[in-house]
Amino acid sequence: MAAGGPGAVDDDGDKGGLRAALSGLTTRGRSFLAAGVAAAVCAYVLGQGDLLRVGLLLAVLPLICVAVLYRTRYRVTGSRWLSPSRVPAGSEARVHLRMDNISRLPTGLLMLQDRVPYVLGPRPRFVLDRVEAGGRREVSYRVRSDLRGRYPLGPLQLRLSDPFGMCELTRSFSAYDTLTVIPRTESLPVLRLAGEASGYGDGRQRSLALAGEDDVIPRGYRHGDDLRRVHWRSTARYGELMVRREEQPQRARCTVLLDTRRIAYQGAGPDSAFEWAVSAAASALVHMLERGFGVRLLTDDGSSVAGEGSDGFAGSTQESADSAGLMMDTLAVVDHSDGGGLSRAYDVLRGGNEGLLIAFFGDLDEEQVAVASRMRQRSGAAVAFVVDSEGWVRGGDGTPPAPVTARLRLLREAGWTAVAVPPGTRLTPLWQQAGQQHGDTQSAATGGLKGFSGGWS
Repeated sequence: MAAGGPGAVDDDGDKGGLRAALSGLTTRGRSFLAAGVAAAVCAYVLGQGDLLRVGLLLAVLPLICVAVLYRTRYRVTGSRWLSPSRVPAGSEARVHLRMDNISRLPTGLLMLQDRVPYVLGPRPRFVLDRVEAGGRREVSYRVRSDLRGRYPLGPLQLRLSDPFGMCELTRSFSAYDTLTVIPRTESLPVLRLAGEASGYGDGRQRSLALAGEDDVIPRGYRHGDDLRRVHWRSTARYGELMVRREEQPQRARCTVLLDTRRIAYQGAGPDSAFEWAVSAAASALVHMLERGFGVRLLTDDGSSVAGEGSDGFAGSTQESADSAGLMMDTLAVVDHSDGGGLSRAYDVLRGGNEGLLIAFFGDLDEEQVAVASRMRQRSGAAVAFVVDSEGWVRGGDGTPPAPVTARLRLLREAGWTAVAVPPGTRLTPLWQQAGQQHGDTQSAATGGLKGFSGGWS
């Protein structure tokens, strides 16, 4: 079977020779060959010429089918595309296959088979009837996985068969594709977790485009510009009215911290505490990107995933969809780390004020609570979702045990908005709980300041 193009079939016949072709004999072909040999032996022993002719016919027929099929040369190309190529866990994707006969001869009966991992479902098989010269055939199948990850699809295989079903030969394509199964995400409500307006709205930090009187970057005057912003030195230099550039808004930043320590989680599987934390982190980063934040994904071992921006936060130089896709690909394959603490993540955060910090923690001991408390000092606002992984394994009524309650209290004293994650709870109500808790904290702080001011007056 000859080939052409990047999706063409490899010719295995010349490599394996007739031995490979003989190995393709089906059960029917082997039975015919055995029966023919037995009949020929019996005819020789008994001296029966008619039985010898029958035996030769039975033995020669499968050999002729092997020779004809071995010498058959088709020129076919195949292609595959996924719709979509990135799918949430538990959702289906459709795989489309296309076969083109680019030779001048029609093909015989073809069986098309695609290799897929067992977690995506059974191996798909299709029977294609005679494909005319220059013709094409298109088929499709669905795949689904409850486990996130990256799964290879292919290579595609063609199985040739003779009209009598005596022999089958397999030819393989060389190309394959990859299906990315990303974590499930939830649509989260808009909350003022940072205590400031988000995106480019009012109340945001701004950075001047001017570095000083000698480093002004002016632009030409436009109708409606405030005359108070006219830069007279540049106007005299260029001979036309020039104004100072407006202040450029600085994108709000958000760091999503995912605790992946192996010792912080118990249990495994799609309903485990660790998988909840991964899905929750995915939901948070997508939500913050949609709100216009520059987002960075950070893990406990200090590794971060961001866009191409010089500030290291995705969304500043890329579209939000592309930035989310980059992080989703990382979360699709993220696994437990062997680290025992959060110190590496703190080393990344202590470089400066990184804006809002949203953390998803597993089990915390006193040492890790202390590290998390220091993280809060390096961020503008911090929200922590603490998972009781032991409760996820043994089940419970949703009430956090005493150790988890103590950890939450310490985090809140350090300035965190800390929320316990009961077993099986969706992120949306916990997200709303965090917003309400943050609002109550801000109201209490404002009331205390007013009372203090009144005492002095």
